[in-house]
Amino acid sequence: MKTELREAAVVTVAVAVAGVLLGVLWWWLAPHVPLVGDVVDKSWVVYLSDSEGEQAIGVDGTFTLLAVAFGAVSALGVFFWRRRGGVPLAVALGVGGLLASLLAWKLGVRLGPSQDVIAHAKQVGKGVTFSAPLKLGAKGALLAWPLAALVVHLGLTALFGPRDPEPYQEHGGVPKDPYGEPMA
Repeated sequence: MKTELREAAVVTVAVAVAGVLLGVLWWWLAPHVPLVGDVVDKSWVVYLSDSEGEQAIGVDGTFTLLAVAFGAVSALGVFFWRRRGGVPLAVALGVGGLLASLLAWKLGVRLGPSQDVIAHAKQVGKGVTFSAPLKLGAKGALLAWPLAALVVHLGLTALFGPRDPEPYQEHGGVPKDPYGEPMA
């Protein structure tokens, strides 16, 4: 059990650290939401440049799809490293995936455009289009990595994992009743 817990700790840390790559890819691949600043009654306001644009949804979708891919790859890596399942490995994949998603989210937001939209609008000037801060609107996307990792790992374990011994092999292949007599 100590070995399994040690391996689970390694998996948790390795998967969580992989969240850095997800955060960088999300920041790089996510669509930019265009904003434009204007002065109304001597104060700055910010509007969507394209009010019918779908970029904000694309930001969430990009994070979700990348997280699902990372979850599948991490589950594949853990399965091929251990070649079996187990509760500690499953928990490690789930916890590591959640930590990785949180790390990726925070890193992507930090790498993205400034969070102070009004100051950014003042900096670029009136009527100039600029990118909105990177924001994850659908917080459920944070569960994409752990859920994908658990589903893929379960599927791989079910398909290719070690099998339990057949229950009737020790009795010559014939099931017996509680008194030891053949049932067939």
